[in-house]
Amino acid sequence: MSSSEPSRTSSQRGRPAADAGLVARRLAEEHATARTELDHTDAFELLVATVLSAQTTDVRVNEVTPGLFSRWPGPVALAAADEDEVTAQVRPLGMGATRARRIIGLSRALLADHDGEVPDDQAALEKLPGVGRKTAHVLRGAWFGHSLLAVDTHVGRLARRLGWTASTDPRAVEGDVVARVAADGTGAESEDLTMLGLRLILHGRRVCTARSPRCGQCVLADLCPSAEVAA
Repeated sequence: MSSSEPSRTSSQRGRPAADAGLVARRLAEEHATARTELDHTDAFELLVATVLSAQTTDVRVNEVTPGLFSRWPGPVALAAADEDEVTAQVRPLGMGATRARRIIGLSRALLADHDGEVPDDQAALEKLPGVGRKTAHVLRGAWFGHSLLAVDTHVGRLARRLGWTASTDPRAVEGDVVARVAADGTGAESEDLTMLGLRLILHGRRVCTARSPRCGQCVLADLCPSAEVAA
């Protein structure tokens, strides 16, 4: 299926895919204060924290970054840091040496190519060590204010359950959801992809969990083709 057209999948119950505009508006009411849960004070800290969050949780990252940023505040300090010392700092996240190399390399690249400033440019961000499409979308959406969907496991899972996509590939999921929002969304609130993504993540953590979705407590149950409650 082309990512330029919204998926027409639904669940085995034969119910249609959920209307993206309605989903966005209900989630906006349910999770009005949704935001990135990675603690940060500037674009550099958010970028490093997002890189560190790969294959771990935001909670664990938030336990490590205060000490990291206190000792090495900003790209100049982190670029000159001893790799073994940074490894020791991020070791609680797992793969400490790999994570240390990434964020030191990231800092050096920012100094070499961008005068130490985090660029608001998708291609430039994706050239940095440890930064892929999702990380760049997180940074550009949460810090620079762009409307961009960052597809993580929660967003992918909810998009499939809502009937917006059948894919497990993040890029394909992104295309399907963006197309669905363009087709169904009405109004700025419905079409803000950054906030929709943040609210899908929060809803996935609190309600539509991977193993035991709480459909009886879900504000989307009557819209969702995968809900285990009567529509």
